[in-house]
Amino acid sequence: MHHSFYDYLPKVNVADLRTNGVFIAKEQGKTTAYALDSLQTGGQLFVEPGVEVYEGMIVGQNSRENDLVVNPCKLKKLSNMRSKGSDDAAMLTPPRLMNLEQSVEYIAQDELVEITPNSIRLRKKILNHLLRKRSSQNESEE
Repeated sequence: MHHSFYDYLPKVNVADLRTNGVFIAKEQGKTTAYALDSLQTGGQLFVEPGVEVYEGMIVGQNSRENDLVVNPCKLKKLSNMRSKGSDDAAMLTPPRLMNLEQSVEYIAQDELVEITPNSIRLRKKILNHLLRKRSSQNESEE
């Protein structure tokens, strides 16, 4: 990385530019097309099928303003009965892939950008959903 320092500036409280919430993975595993197909109706995805995710990882943008804990690894239930429309393949829109600058610009105060040699991921600072909920309740009480 290379940078050029210009000057120190006073910290300014900037309002959040993002008005939408995010989809947060509930569990660790590989994403499935079946689960992502149901999620894409409620927002825009950041991952594609077959990607390893973990609890607390951001997998998409919610169309509403609240964060939503989802299961992108959900498998289709198998049964012995076949129905006419159940064997349709999932039609997924391509995921929104962001580079480092776009990721850093996108995150909120309670989120981080995770950079590895193979990928750039978005995640919550507190990965566990229950701990994240308790932390937000404690902040609202203070």
